[in-house]
Amino acid sequence: MGCAISGSGLTPRTQESRNTEDESPARLTPRHIHLIKESWKVIQEDIAKVGIIMFVRLFETHPECKDVFFLFRDVEDLERLRTNRELRAHGLRVMSFIEKSVARLDQLERLETLALELGKSHYRYNAPPKYYGYVGAEFICAVQPILKDKWTAELEQAWKTLFQYVTGIMKEGYLEEERTKRNVMLTTSTKERPDKRNTMI
Repeated sequence: MGCAISGSGLTPRTQESRNTEDESPARLTPRHIHLIKESWKVIQEDIAKVGIIMFVRLFETHPECKDVFFLFRDVEDLERLRTNRELRAHGLRVMSFIEKSVARLDQLERLETLALELGKSHYRYNAPPKYYGYVGAEFICAVQPILKDKWTAELEQAWKTLFQYVTGIMKEGYLEEERTKRNVMLTTSTKERPDKRNTMI
């Protein structure tokens, strides 16, 4: 689709590669952080445009993602999606999260807290971790034309590492929330179960 990202490892991964990557979390280097911050100065000028492009591309390349977004589920026409106010608002929310992430790159504990909470909220929205990596890939495709000749393989690797880092923590938050809800349901169902000793005749 005219995106240089093809074959760079940001396409959906196999189960085997997923397992190896989960064992060693992404590491952000000072160089990554510098490159991301510098490029963000240019990207943030087109924040709304990037948000829309990112989600239109996401639904174009991964139509199954629309199942998570009930507001856009039945919108088949990509042109209508480009002008959809709800999509624009959601794109801006995601871009705002990326902006907050960039602002916290010098305070990774704060970034981890932010990403963990976002992962928990995604459990409540019923948006499973398998979709998180797609957003990063589409973000990278959307910002390349904006950055033009400033876009390099090194910058792509920096953004890719940030998304792997953040989505890894979001996944932890999602799974943590899932475990919490499961434990609450188990506790509740155990309490509701009648005590067999009292039901004997």
